[in-house]
Amino acid sequence: MKSLSYLNKYFLKYKWYLFLGAIFTIISNVFGLIPAQLVRYSLDLVKENIGSYNLFEGFKSQETFYKIFAETLFFYGALILIMALLKGVFLFLVRQTLIVMSRHIEFDLKNEIYQHYQTLPLAFYRQNNTGDLMARISEDVNKVRMYVGPAIMYGMNLIVVFVLVIWYMLRVNTTLTFYVLVPLPILSVSIYFVNQLIIKRSELIQKQLSNISTFVQEAFSGIRVLKAFVKENESTAAFALQAESYREQSLKLVKVDSLFSPLIQILVGLSTILVVYVGGNEVMAGRLTIGGITEFIMYVYILTWPVTALGWTTSQIQRAAASQTRINEFLNNKSEMKSTINLEKSILGEIEFKNVSFTYPDSGILALQNFNLKIEKGESVAVLGTTGSGKSTLANLITRMYDTTSGKILIDNHEIKEYQVNKLRNQMGYVPQDVFLFSDTISNNISFGNLNLSKSEIIQAAKNADLYENVMEFPKQFETILRFVFIAQ
Repeated sequence: MKSLSYLNKYFLKYKWYLFLGAIFTIISNVFGLIPAQLVRYSLDLVKENIGSYNLFEGFKSQETFYKIFAETLFFYGALILIMALLKGVFLFLVRQTLIVMSRHIEFDLKNEIYQHYQTLPLAFYRQNNTGDLMARISEDVNKVRMYVGPAIMYGMNLIVVFVLVIWYMLRVNTTLTFYVLVPLPILSVSIYFVNQLIIKRSELIQKQLSNISTFVQEAFSGIRVLKAFVKENESTAAFALQAESYREQSLKLVKVDSLFSPLIQILVGLSTILVVYVGGNEVMAGRLTIGGITEFIMYVYILTWPVTALGWTTSQIQRAAASQTRINEFLNNKSEMKSTINLEKSILGEIEFKNVSFTYPDSGILALQNFNLKIEKGESVAVLGTTGSGKSTLANLITRMYDTTSGKILIDNHEIKEYQVNKLRNQMGYVPQDVFLFSDTISNNISFGNLNLSKSEIIQAAKNADLYENVMEFPKQFETILRFVFIAQ
């Protein structure tokens, strides 16, 4: 539960959903337990009055006695139906609070993760593959939602039912209550050991799911290469191996999960046997009625679903803990791209490299060593070199996608680290060697760097790029939707 404590801030934010959900859970279970008492009253009424009814056999007053008797039983039956209806209403309200709360938390958590991704430097993305990033914001968050919603709902229901049932049981018969609770310590110990297996296998499943996501993402991004080299069959076979590994891990978890239901059913059955045996002795001793035994058996079965759900709930909590641990790993990654004084100054254009060295943190490749260069304001400089000579590295350092390993970069005689990062980048024009188009309109792709561009400016930009005539050939022209395109040059 340590990793899941990160979610406490969301529980605090949506405390009213949580509070109302708890209230509705208590009320719904009160209405769910009252029928057991009504059944006891009905059975005891029949047992206590059947003899009196038979005494009036052959007399007219027997019909009057029967009418009163039947009306009373009908009244109890109507109350049971009303209690069932009220329980259903409040169960609906439970889901409308706790499950709705889980959807709000899911929304907030996804937004938090995505916003955090935006703050992380390029080094982070070089060290982590896209599939893993996607898995943590989708699959892992979904596992967490199952904890903050259904798992909490069923767990809360178990606690409320358990407390109410034990309280009602103790009011009826203390001895019988003790015997009903005998199997519970065995259940607790069993769940503890099974849970240790669940959390280990859940972590393995999530890691393998990330591997599958990464594999699929890379295959689809490089689909043209796969087709060009006729490697579709090899790619399919490699995917099958990844999927087989995921299937094996999932089946191992299913085997562990399958231990819960039989174990709980056995313990519930044992409780029922104890109720009948010990309850029979209590009836013969005059300390309990037949209706009381029936009430106890109903309580045992009322406990059956919450206790059965305990296995599922604990499994979901363990899976959520494993997923939240993975999410926290990324959320704990903090960007080192911070400004020393948050300088917000218009850039004139003088750039100077002073003994700059840079080593890529993920690969350890030395890209620059003691590099010196000064570019005057208004001056144009072309940097030429072979592949891997450091040209792109210079551009990444000027836009502060990375920080230098040693040395300094000065812009207008101010160290680059003094500038507020977004303000610095917003004043630069950068055309990367990797061509990327977003799945959006042509107009929005052109204005991506400046959303305030007017229609005429967008058209002029298309003309400057010698793209205007091509755009006008499309039926929707600048409103044509582009599909994801990535071209590495």
